[in-house]
Amino acid sequence: MRHLTVSKLLPFLVTLLLLPLLAPAQEIPFAYPYGSVKPLRNLADFNLQTKLNEKISENPHWQDLVTTRKMAVGLVDLRDPRNVKFARINGNIMMYAASLPKIAILLAAMDALEKGELKETKEILADLRLMIARSDNQASTRMIDRLGYEKIESVLTDPRYELYDEQYGGGLWVGKRYAHEGQRYPDPLKGLSHAATVSQVCRFYYLLVYGQLVSYERSKQMLQIMGEPELHHKFVNTLDKIAPDAKLYRKSGSWRNFHSDSILVWGPEGRRYILVSLVEDPQGELILRQLVEAVEEVLSVER
Repeated sequence: MRHLTVSKLLPFLVTLLLLPLLAPAQEIPFAYPYGSVKPLRNLADFNLQTKLNEKISENPHWQDLVTTRKMAVGLVDLRDPRNVKFARINGNIMMYAASLPKIAILLAAMDALEKGELKETKEILADLRLMIARSDNQASTRMIDRLGYEKIESVLTDPRYELYDEQYGGGLWVGKRYAHEGQRYPDPLKGLSHAATVSQVCRFYYLLVYGQLVSYERSKQMLQIMGEPELHHKFVNTLDKIAPDAKLYRKSGSWRNFHSDSILVWGPEGRRYILVSLVEDPQGELILRQLVEAVEEVLSVER
């Protein structure tokens, strides 16, 4: 029997490594090697952007909100994992986002668990689920107290993620407990306590889908925590009606006139996308419900 040399084995080994990149992926998170995923900013698509702009401009009130920087929308088309398309309106405009930035606490907690800075207990896992699925403020505050603001900031600004980046308008930020008392730790750009940009939230979900947040296993764990949302308003209210069989991974937020929602929709191949929106308007809840159908028209999703 001939002995296989390294030179003969190399093509075989390379093929094995690239299989996740070559084969159509059906389950998430995708098992892509770290660093092999293209930056989302590089995937901006002219045609998708044009369609999104046109659809938003059809509604005069929405267009007024966009013009006055009181509405932002981010959309990622995931129907072809090897040809992802990204569009955004006011993508780098940071706004108050209420409970949506609790996804930043989730990421910081996963990073701390992975590094042994937190012990993975039933109490912590229960608080993470309560924080995301029910947006429980007490559970969120307990997690903030366990982690500390500096830990959360260090993860958000980590070069692996750069989910808060001053060169791109800021991004995700948590600088106050979800309670009446407690010291503030405002973001450097606008002094906000709970903030987001749609582009950075889209990147959060995009990196999560491709297994790039902390590790593949932690990304999978985060998806499990974010799945099956227990609050059925905003985006979920509409998707419950038009896509009852789709898997939804979601975090939203509301406070006074500030309304936000973010969702990963994973249904049949024709309905796979990330949608994020931030709205400052008394009718924000209704706008977010209507936005889902508008975006599905942009994507030409069949029903």
